[in-house]
Amino acid sequence: MKPQTRSIARRRVLGGSIAAVAVLAFPALASSRRALPAMTEGPFYPPLDYRARSLDWDADLTTVMVGSSRTRTLARAAGEHLDLFGIVVDADDRIVDDAEIEIWQCDAFSSYRHPRGGGAQVDEGFQGFGATRSDRRGAYRFRTIRPVPYPGRTPHIHVKLRHPAFGELTSQLFVAGDPGNAGDMIYRRLGADERQLVNMKLQRAPAGSAVQWVAQHPLLVG
Repeated sequence: MKPQTRSIARRRVLGGSIAAVAVLAFPALASSRRALPAMTEGPFYPPLDYRARSLDWDADLTTVMVGSSRTRTLARAAGEHLDLFGIVVDADDRIVDDAEIEIWQCDAFSSYRHPRGGGAQVDEGFQGFGATRSDRRGAYRFRTIRPVPYPGRTPHIHVKLRHPAFGELTSQLFVAGDPGNAGDMIYRRLGADERQLVNMKLQRAPAGSAVQWVAQHPLLVG
């Protein structure tokens, strides 16, 4: 399960730290050994032609270059920043390297980066969508924000994975223990084992960190 690695452009801010992910102790995976439950990608998955109009959709969703070519400045996302990392692993505990991983979510004002996803206020400093690949140790890492609710939904992060070994899988990650989960129609349909696979356990980042939260979450595929 080691296809030839292809390169992908990504911001250097994450490049130096992703190799360290694999040496951290990961929590035990759910005993069900099932893959992440398949879920709808929702109405706000940004289409490729829309994303192509922006050059900024790497693994760091919290900084965006805004303005014209002469006045471009770096905007930073509102909200509480989150370091989301882990490994991609199959049901037999084999790491999956070179898996494509995409995430997308609404910004701190509950607006999606999508042709139909903007609300009354849109955060120019938040990409809304990010992409990376698992490295040779199966590790992935994103810098994003702690998800917030929007009308009708509990806080969540959409995730899509692709690899020749399992095809394509679309799911969602939820904040473990969030009071909104009980009323979310998608979360309520999940069984107890499935919830273990999608519940992100957020922890406060150490004092002085560039983020407020960290979540160490394995992505289990078929």
